[in-house]
Amino acid sequence: MCVSGWPITLLLFHILESGSFEQEGCPLMISPSRLVVRFGDPASVNCSLPTMDFSGLGWEVPLATPNMTMDRFLVWRVDSLTEWSMKPVCFALADHGGQCVIVLDLTVYKPPDSVSISYKNHSGSMLEGRLYTLQCLVQDVAPVENLTVTFYKDETALGPPQSGNDTKEGPATELFTVNITPSKEDDGARYWCEAKLDLGPEGPQLPPVLKSQTLIAVVNFGPQFLCPTKLQIREGEALSCEVRGNPNPLVTWLRDGQVVAPPTYTSRRHAGNYTVSAKGPFGQFFHMLEVEVLTGKGTSYTHGRYFLMAVLSQMICWL
Repeated sequence: MCVSGWPITLLLFHILESGSFEQEGCPLMISPSRLVVRFGDPASVNCSLPTMDFSGLGWEVPLATPNMTMDRFLVWRVDSLTEWSMKPVCFALADHGGQCVIVLDLTVYKPPDSVSISYKNHSGSMLEGRLYTLQCLVQDVAPVENLTVTFYKDETALGPPQSGNDTKEGPATELFTVNITPSKEDDGARYWCEAKLDLGPEGPQLPPVLKSQTLIAVVNFGPQFLCPTKLQIREGEALSCEVRGNPNPLVTWLRDGQVVAPPTYTSRRHAGNYTVSAKGPFGQFFHMLEVEVLTGKGTSYTHGRYFLMAVLSQMICWL
């Protein structure tokens, strides 16, 4: 029995153009119903009929098309799947007219060639409190619509995963971004991104995941003065005021407008007003410091006062 291929071609064209995957009432079955294949890998799908109500069973597919059969099943098998936009169709023909078709839900994927992270329009160190943009470049991946990218700082995700929105069939390169505002606590932090192909339960048990290299953050901050405006020290103690910053700020001491070196062994003559100047990435800043030098032994007036209070409290308890 010969069957004209023209009605079949018209029907398949109509089905594919309309986006229909299955005709209502069509008894055809394909197994697996959804196929996820890595580009270049082998693939096979079985198409079958529960009864012999049809006179012919065939596949419409551009690769390794099997011959039509009058059996109840027909396997399409390909050694290397190298087409991105295929929509394999299994069809059955009735003796007295009428056809039914079912379209295989096929996903051909390719893991990315590379994933890299960088700053957008920036290089080198960052300034505390400024806005910066990290960008993650995922190269030659398919399908992009199944791609998710997550940014990380150390082991903490910087927001939810971002999804690809390119519906192009075949490999594509996608760029993802996230904004950050670093603080001094972020100095030395590791920034990286991770690309993942989420192919569903029919995909590989371990979804393709690729990580970028690591960016080590260098955050410039300061200067910060870590001393009060009024300072009491004992004779013999060193005069100091801690100043922090990255890079280390240039610190200068001034007294009466003259540059001085802070004494390492103070005496009463070192009491007075000082100006501590610190120059860092944000400019030059000044800290006014009033120094009182106390006579006697001890580390500071404050420590001595608390010690005296403790002694008096103990004496009251004894009484």
